[in-house]
Amino acid sequence: MNASNSPHPALVLVVDDEARNVKLLETLLHADGHATISARNGTEALALAVANKPDLILLDIMMPDMDGFETVAHLKADPRTQPVPVIMVTALDDRESKLRALQAGAEEFLSKPIQSADLRVRVRNLLRLKEYSDFLNKHNLLLEEQVSQRTAQLKEAYRDTMFTLVRAAERKDAESGHHIRRISHYCRALTAAMQVPIELQDTICDASPMHDIGKIGIPDQVLLKPSSLTPQEWAIMKTHCALGASILASGTSPYTRMGADIALNHHERWDGSGYPYGRKGQEIPWAARVMQICDVYDALRSRRPYKPPLDHAHAVSIIQQGDGRTQPGHFDPAVLACFATQTERFAAIYESHPNA
Repeated sequence: MNASNSPHPALVLVVDDEARNVKLLETLLHADGHATISARNGTEALALAVANKPDLILLDIMMPDMDGFETVAHLKADPRTQPVPVIMVTALDDRESKLRALQAGAEEFLSKPIQSADLRVRVRNLLRLKEYSDFLNKHNLLLEEQVSQRTAQLKEAYRDTMFTLVRAAERKDAESGHHIRRISHYCRALTAAMQVPIELQDTICDASPMHDIGKIGIPDQVLLKPSSLTPQEWAIMKTHCALGASILASGTSPYTRMGADIALNHHERWDGSGYPYGRKGQEIPWAARVMQICDVYDALRSRRPYKPPLDHAHAVSIIQQGDGRTQPGHFDPAVLACFATQTERFAAIYESHPNA
């Protein structure tokens, strides 16, 4: 890359409180094909640098009010002007002044009186450096955009795979199709109320529909039986937790990993009375504890071979007060407390996605 080959002239901001110095520098810069703007003090220079985004700044050190040291420090502290290279122009020739300017962020020096050859070399080199820096920044932005797009594509691929599995489960149990849609919305509402980070909300929202994926492996005569299950049939039905986890176990996405945790543990209970392993308390993965209360609410609201559907108030009462079969002690107390604040939202979700 070469600044001289650019289709547009480089823009140089010249900062000096003496008009004759500004005129000299502008004349030399124009002769080399550069465009210029000028400022008479540091305050004006800062405003012009932000507004015009110059490619290079020539900055005099000895100025009233805000000198060059302070001005370059402000320039380098502002992300909008920090990438612009600065050449300090000074009559000072002591080492301490140069060190101070370097510490403030200046890239180069020019000593007065200005020699055109010195000016040309330093300007050319720093413009090339700026052009290369701009190229790298644009390239990095492009890479970030490509990575972001690829990440979005991968997420969509994960979701496609997940919902393909879920649709397969729906074909075995038509009612589960409405159930899994509601479950996803319940989990979103509950985790949002718990102020869970949005990324985790998204993950559980997408992972929760896979909780019953293991029912694919349950024989139809058990899964679709229109009457109550025998103890032997119930033992078979309970295997859907481990079956679901095994189906999802090889997945590497956050959705399938969380889906496997939920599938295996969503029938576990806080007090240890659940299945398949009788896990209790914090032994149960967090996502499964959230999913459990959503699943129980929806099951209470839905018709089953062994019971009629319950209305919203009755379902909430059972979860919060118990009925012999379901008890408040089955649920993570923190999740249960949050559920109590979201019951109307749960009712609205159920009504928005009724069973066919």
